[in-house]
Amino acid sequence: MAQETLNSESPPAAPAQELSVVVEKPQVTEKEPQPSAPAPLPEPEVPEKPALIQEALNNHEFTAKPEAEEKPVAEPEPKKEEEENKEEKKEEKEEETPAAAISEEPKIVTDAPAAVEVKEEENTPPPPPPAEAPAAEVVVVETEVAEKAKAVDDDGAKTVEAIEESVVAVAAPPAEKEKEEPSAEVAPQSEETKEAQVPSPPPEEVSIWGIPLLADEKSDVILLKFLRARDFKVKDAFAMIKNTVSWRKEFGIETLLDEDLGNELEKVVFMQGFDKEGHPVCYNVYGEFQNKELYQNTFADEEKRSKFLRWRIQFLEKSIRKLDFNPTGINTMVQVNDLKNSPGPGKKELRQATNQALNLLQDNYPEFVAKQVFINVPWWYLAFNRMISPFLTQRTKSKFVFASPAKSAETLFKYIAPEQVPVQYGGLSREGEQEFSVADAVTEVTIKPAAKHSVEFPITENCNLVWELRVVGWEVNYGAEFVPTAEDGYTVIVSKTRKVSSVDETVISDSFKTGEPGKVVLTIDNQTSKKKKLLYRSKTKPCSD
Repeated sequence: MAQETLNSESPPAAPAQELSVVVEKPQVTEKEPQPSAPAPLPEPEVPEKPALIQEALNNHEFTAKPEAEEKPVAEPEPKKEEEENKEEKKEEKEEETPAAAISEEPKIVTDAPAAVEVKEEENTPPPPPPAEAPAAEVVVVETEVAEKAKAVDDDGAKTVEAIEESVVAVAAPPAEKEKEEPSAEVAPQSEETKEAQVPSPPPEEVSIWGIPLLADEKSDVILLKFLRARDFKVKDAFAMIKNTVSWRKEFGIETLLDEDLGNELEKVVFMQGFDKEGHPVCYNVYGEFQNKELYQNTFADEEKRSKFLRWRIQFLEKSIRKLDFNPTGINTMVQVNDLKNSPGPGKKELRQATNQALNLLQDNYPEFVAKQVFINVPWWYLAFNRMISPFLTQRTKSKFVFASPAKSAETLFKYIAPEQVPVQYGGLSREGEQEFSVADAVTEVTIKPAAKHSVEFPITENCNLVWELRVVGWEVNYGAEFVPTAEDGYTVIVSKTRKVSSVDETVISDSFKTGEPGKVVLTIDNQTSKKKKLLYRSKTKPCSD
């Protein structure tokens, strides 16, 4: 048993007496030197799984927490009442205890590391006559030391369990105390067993764009988008993910995919072709809203604007589902915004719907745009862009490209091959079955002002030659002829030289069938003072076709 000794022979200069705790448990001294055996680190789950996301899924932070998690939290009140009752009793006893005894601070002797010093002191004089005072003092020691013992772990001198054992041994001389202490220790164990018996719910499953947040490399690509959107600030990116998941549930994205919202706007927004890096290209044609009937059906009131917004989000969601979220895949797209004949800034309804859509896309669809190309930009749009520019991030603004009507086709060709660009924007891509497809490459040539350029297509015997060409902006002279290889052959005029304007023809398609070898020569004469962009391609087919 532990013995309590008061150092009565201490020099009078020392105002407080020293209380040393004596415990007959030598096995404590040999116990676990803490510095050499630190608490084991939790095993990393999977290196590529971010800890914040995993913890949020485990705690069901993306949805309302289930009731099973809330029930165990309801029982700390009885403990608080018991502690308050104990504190009241202690205060009463402290009032009965002499002031000198209360002021004495007992010290626990911890000279040896990771051990409690065991002392046997014989002939120790008994405590002073008021026998009740030391008992009250020891009770105070029990609570104070027990509270301080939780913080004693810095130098590895003593574990919390060892301190509690020493204090309990000193604080329970009567037999009744020994009975009370074990019961107090059993209560927390019973609560722990109760908590252990409650099964923790499995981690929730959260998916965005059909991809789970934590599954494989595709999940990493999704999470990286949110990190980039918040400049790799982890907490901000995590908050953005939570807000996006919440918004998607409120907006009803999963059910939106199956809604039938009509096809009145299929000419306003459509996907066609890919850029030179393989990104799909989405075209937004604002000029279609010059149609007053279409404008009224889309923006006349809040309900119609809400339907337009849902249609736009539905279109974007379906487009995103077609992207490749593998680490080496293409998971962004190019947006081409055609502002030709677009309603001006006076159209309040269009401006409201556009701003609302822009905010939703920026907050919930991070890093899906590889490039934003604005073509046929009128003068007033530049002022409008300056107005909304402060609301865009620097990373978003760096992706914007603006082109005037005269430079629109040339700007598109920087990012998109001419065979992928629709004919209405200066390219050679047309809908329906055509002689050529996007797989047939196009040759680009710049014709200088007041210059003539010739294109030659060699052909063999019994061959059918097919070609198509266009000059962006036209206003040039065009002609075609066949020149045989034989010196005694005759030149054949395939297409008589004529002037072609921009309104006459967008693309010239022609063919020539011959039974002798030779070449077809196309002549483009640019008599203007501006450079012209010539696009052409050809292929030969056997005459049997």
